[in-house]
Amino acid sequence: MGGGPAAVRSQAGIRARMGSIDRYIFRTTFGAFLVVLISVTTLMWITQALRNIDLMTNQGQSVLVFVAITGLIIPLLILLMAPIALMIAVAHVLNRLSSDSELIVMNAAGMPPWHIFRPFLAVGMVVALLVAAISVYISPKCLRELRMWITAVRADVITNNLQVGRFIVLEGKLTLHIRDRRSNGQLVGVLIDDQRDPKERISILAEEGDILTNERGTYLVLASGTIQRDEAERRDPAIVRFEQYAFDLSRLSGGVQNITFTVQERFPWELLNPPPNDPLFMAQAGAFRSELHNRISAPLYPIAFLFVTFAYLGAPRTTRQSRAMSLAGAIAAIALLRTVGFIGTLAGASSPAALAIPYAAILISVALGIWGITRGVIIEPPEFVTRWVDRIVEAAMRRTNQVMGQTP
Repeated sequence: MGGGPAAVRSQAGIRARMGSIDRYIFRTTFGAFLVVLISVTTLMWITQALRNIDLMTNQGQSVLVFVAITGLIIPLLILLMAPIALMIAVAHVLNRLSSDSELIVMNAAGMPPWHIFRPFLAVGMVVALLVAAISVYISPKCLRELRMWITAVRADVITNNLQVGRFIVLEGKLTLHIRDRRSNGQLVGVLIDDQRDPKERISILAEEGDILTNERGTYLVLASGTIQRDEAERRDPAIVRFEQYAFDLSRLSGGVQNITFTVQERFPWELLNPPPNDPLFMAQAGAFRSELHNRISAPLYPIAFLFVTFAYLGAPRTTRQSRAMSLAGAIAAIALLRTVGFIGTLAGASSPAALAIPYAAILISVALGIWGITRGVIIEPPEFVTRWVDRIVEAAMRRTNQVMGQTP
């Protein structure tokens, strides 16, 4: 019974080969995912970092500080790009398996679709756990640090980076200038031009100044000077002489103690149970609810993307055109899924019932993916769409040949 020792050895060999195939697909898919994720995230980080290049050019910060501050947005970028990188990696590996006829061989050998799908699902679970960790803790933590660090840098610009003979412009409408700095740190020849109030312009000249920081904030204490106030409703300026005057710098830098974190910078438990007297919660209660559900649904998107991609591309087929059309269909389906989820999350800020839309879209996508994988259905666009695409491609090729001076 059981076919004897030869049959047992044969079954053991099949299981060993299937295990090696699983490891091969997992390793290839996960490696492709990392390559895509790192490449795309790096590109997006560079574009975002260039927006804060003024930390070095205008505010005198080092390259190390610049990289450290802008690097804190990387977890948020990973959170956004991980599901898309997984979809690209799965599509790449399936296309590679199909081009090498490995999918056809595995199907002919009797390997069920779910067995082929198993290593892809393992990669999807790893990505989902990564997204969950970033969504729950890493991203809000880094965004908090980014907010506090930028605030500290701005304060440091005021207290430590006032350079002799240089006009420093802050917030575009406040200019500071010092003529000299003594060995004890005291400022000499201080000029302040404050145009932040559109109804009033204040110009201050002082012979000396000292920077004072205490629990109330940061102040520039000036001695022996004049204040000139130009009010929009008055023709002549008002000039006042003073022996000592404190100019509030903490209003400019917005001290760390005055920071109010946005909903994206708060942890899920803070979104779930915020203090009733929280000013931001009182003003944006719907945003708290919407952001909380956005965090909960974030780890579900990699799994949904995986099911949709495999349902479109996992079945063996013989023509490259068929795979190209199926890939286009998978991209369109995933774009639709993410758009519906995004709209539901935004609408959930004003209508709680709309928050069910992302979950419903994810559930439907997974259910249809399971149906397609189980039945081994080859999902392709309708024939009229294929013909329409063929005509577009042919017209583009003819146009290209005409431009290049070649005869069709």
